[in-house]
Amino acid sequence: MLPAELRPPHRLLVEPIVRAALIEDLGRAGDITSELTVPSDTRMRARLVARKSGIVAGLIAAECAFALVDPSLNVAVETPDGSAVKSGTVLATVEGHARAILTAERVALNFLGPLSGIATATRAMVDAVAGTKARIVCTRKTTPGLRILEKYAVRCGGGFNHRFGLDDAVLIKDNHIAAAGGIAAAVQRVRAGLGHMAKIEVEVDTLAQLDEALAQGIDTILLDNMSLDDLNRAVSLTRGRAVLEASGNVTLATVRAVAETGVDYISSGTITHSAPNLDIALDF
Repeated sequence: MLPAELRPPHRLLVEPIVRAALIEDLGRAGDITSELTVPSDTRMRARLVARKSGIVAGLIAAECAFALVDPSLNVAVETPDGSAVKSGTVLATVEGHARAILTAERVALNFLGPLSGIATATRAMVDAVAGTKARIVCTRKTTPGLRILEKYAVRCGGGFNHRFGLDDAVLIKDNHIAAAGGIAAAVQRVRAGLGHMAKIEVEVDTLAQLDEALAQGIDTILLDNMSLDDLNRAVSLTRGRAVLEASGNVTLATVRAVAETGVDYISSGTITHSAPNLDIALDF
């Protein structure tokens, strides 16, 4: 069972992603190796085992893969998403027809490894800023088609989600500002057509732009690629009038110093697009 605060994506959202992966793997003729080598009545019990220490994420996708291949397979989760594991920890057991387990194996692991890697990378950043008020958030730098699962993996690692797409919040970036003719012009156009439920965030590169954004009464301001000195000055100048998000080339080595400037959020693309795979295996 997942921790109460860790809400996974609904099965209706996960299933199409996993189904597409299975269709890709099965191809035109299905799993010919398992069908030709394993008698149809063979039943086995398998374990999903972590080979390295990290944070688990993606068991919801793995469970879905086994269920889609054979609904009669019994999957018992022993170490749920969001858990810290060591090498040798059993994440789940799968019992039933051996052919079905083998057919779903690679797809299940292809979700588990990368998603657990994202959760592990996120937890490292979350731990690095412990004791500050800063929260670690992800970006839209995700694998096409897998965003909902990758953002879920960030939550499994203790991070938080930025907007999911272009439609759930306004983020006025540097190119929007250039094309609109300035921050004020961009914000005025947005407010003229935006519903009252959506938030507005403006990206700024300089302290002068920060002053412009603050004058517009913006909800959130993204401080892009600013030095630590400028981040400190931005926090001082803002005086709580807007939520501040630091972004741009944030690494595990630098995130603590960024957090200590007093910003509210730190966004990182590396936790999704560059997280190492966590080695997880399936063993009979």
